[in-house]
Amino acid sequence: MTSGARKEYLKVIRERYLQSSKSEKTAILNEFCRVCCYDRKYAIRVLNRPLDSSAKRPGPKSYYDDLFIEHLARLWKAMGNICSKKMVMAVSLWLPYYRHPKLTEEIKEKLLKVSSPTIDRCLKRFKENQKGLSGTKTSYFKNQIALELLKESDLKVPGFVEADTVAHCGTSLLGQFAWTLTVTDLYSGWTENRATWSKDSYRILKVIMEIEDGLPFYLQGFASDNGSEFINENLVNYFGNRKVPVNFVRRRPYKKNDNAHVEQKNFTHVRNVFGYERIDQRVLLDLMNEIYRSYWNPLQNYFTPSLKLELKVRVGSRVKKKYGPAKTPYQRLLESNSLSSFKRDLMIKEYQSFNPFKLRRILDEKISQFFRIMDVREKKSA
Repeated sequence: MTSGARKEYLKVIRERYLQSSKSEKTAILNEFCRVCCYDRKYAIRVLNRPLDSSAKRPGPKSYYDDLFIEHLARLWKAMGNICSKKMVMAVSLWLPYYRHPKLTEEIKEKLLKVSSPTIDRCLKRFKENQKGLSGTKTSYFKNQIALELLKESDLKVPGFVEADTVAHCGTSLLGQFAWTLTVTDLYSGWTENRATWSKDSYRILKVIMEIEDGLPFYLQGFASDNGSEFINENLVNYFGNRKVPVNFVRRRPYKKNDNAHVEQKNFTHVRNVFGYERIDQRVLLDLMNEIYRSYWNPLQNYFTPSLKLELKVRVGSRVKKKYGPAKTPYQRLLESNSLSSFKRDLMIKEYQSFNPFKLRRILDEKISQFFRIMDVREKKSA
């Protein structure tokens, strides 16, 4: 029996119990214990106490009430479901733009002071886990490209990037469907995404050229996995045949952690937007790229903090990691002093033109439009 059903049953039986004789009370009490599975002494207390009385939660009154959790969840969803450690820092960036009739100064203060473990506890019921498929195929051209692991020097200045592709294939890799290329900077975490219909070398090269033109820094190194979309002659010539060649390297095969910086973006920057649905309608590519270019990437690069590993020490069988303060890619690039004055001014001007809540609102509208179009076309083709 549910708690609600017990309460309704109690309301009905209590009046009869209080007005009955001793022998009748014994019969009612026996019935009540059997139906509700209560201990006899506890059942007597329940039947004798006033209906409006309820046991108070032990300990002090909860500091974070339901209204606070409601605002916290709204911010978390607007930020793209980021982790609590990043959210602690992001709140100060987003709160000046946050408007809600129930938002009070007291709640603002709590939002600015809340810790990451408390955020995890408050948002636990809102979270879920999902997994997708891998579409990486080995290229026989890999012997001509250097195999190189991540170096400390790659993390000290912007311009060294990792790249990966994500398949929007649903539960099957058969047939034609959309792919997303993700490129992320190792120093700052600056990330760009673009959708393409397939991952043949010409299309991937075209998308890489588009992404490079829009980066706020100059490309110095490019690392990828061993997939044929990267390990091919087109990319070797593109990165090598220039006045200042880009160091094009590959990571070890079957070692996903070698490309960890971009692998984690497969979920945070791609699956968080389009999920695990199969996107096999070519007409949706332009809308996908509009979502990435105009709304999602600006939100992530300018207003969503990320953590950066500063120190890793092995103590016996355990590895202790120390992370620096959470910062947005935009903040890290401004602090780097490695950007040209032109790129820096362009980035600052772009940042000042954005409102994160407006970006999020339009982003949600565009994503809803995307899935409406996809559903309509699927019904027509069925």
